[in-house]
Amino acid sequence: QVQLVESGGGLGQAGGSLRLSCAASGRPFSTYAMGWFRQAPGKEREFVAAITWNGGGTYYADSVKGRFTISRDNAKNMVYLQMNSLKAEDTAVYYCAAKPTTAAMTVAAGYGYWGQGTQVTVSS
Repeated sequence: QVQLVESGGGLGQAGGSLRLSCAASGRPFSTYAMGWFRQAPGKEREFVAAITWNGGGTYYADSVKGRFTISRDNAKNMVYLQMNSLKAEDTAVYYCAAKPTTAAMTVAAGYGYWGQGTQVTVSS
């Protein structure tokens, strides 16, 4: 079992930055691939970014590539999402997720553990 708790959401300005954090507890965090997903009102949950267990591989949705950066600190059991150049369309609830393999890391269905989500609202 892995427990995930997101933090760092809130209100941001268009063009500004926010940093999301996800604290993990339970089974060895360093063995899990981690992902960030988001869900806007009336829309399906969508992939944002993912990182392999050792941080050696990162993946991004085209909509955030060049603006968002995913990173992890296995010593602290933390994963982060640095969001720069925010846009109004980034407004959503952001979820942290974990999976034991690095297959299909952009697919939400493959993740077995999810946090409760943190709201990000970007004002234009």
